[in-house]
Amino acid sequence: MTDATTIAERYLAVWNETDAERRRALITEAWTESGTYVDPLMRGEGHEQIDALVAAVHTRLPGFRFKLAGPADRYGDNLRFSWSLGTEGDEPLIKGTDFAILDDERLKAVHGFLDQAPAAL
Repeated sequence: MTDATTIAERYLAVWNETDAERRRALITEAWTESGTYVDPLMRGEGHEQIDALVAAVHTRLPGFRFKLAGPADRYGDNLRFSWSLGTEGDEPLIKGTDFAILDDERLKAVHGFLDQAPAAL
């Protein structure tokens, strides 16, 4: 069984990857083929849509990086972790908590919650 923090870090690596080819390879490693992502602002299903969501975040927030905010928790196929998003050296602009369902150590579904975000987001 893969450590919870390792899975969360692998997930955040997808969001931090700016090279499209490398990002798609990371998505293939981290997500099931029919994986779903949903948060209050966006939704995607499958590798292609998840890649498009990540690319859109890079376009809207260039230079921003996701960081794990503490250790991740796991029981069985359920994963929970918190993260922050901002530019290096500055206070995070956005903070959130994600809940995931795993299938064979890969992400099957991720439900994201924004704990702190500017109104203009």
